[in-house]
Amino acid sequence: MSCQKAIGVAKDMKEVFGEKIELSIYTTDSEEAQKYDFRSSTNVLLNDELIPLKVCIDRTKMQGFLTENLMTS
Repeated sequence: MSCQKAIGVAKDMKEVFGEKIELSIYTTDSEEAQKYDFRSSTNVLLNDELIPLKVCIDRTKMQGFLTENLMTS
């Protein structure tokens, strides 16, 4: 269930931040995901850094996280 929530939040954030973020969604068995050592089925990355799941499934927390981190990048 957290996977579907994270995907929904990610799509919402793409709408909010537009071209400031690139959104790609892969399954954990995809070629793109193989370079990471994922330990769960739901993983969200920003600039190759894993974002905590509690942030990824909460629209308010994720928007705050991205606002803060995109300004410092």
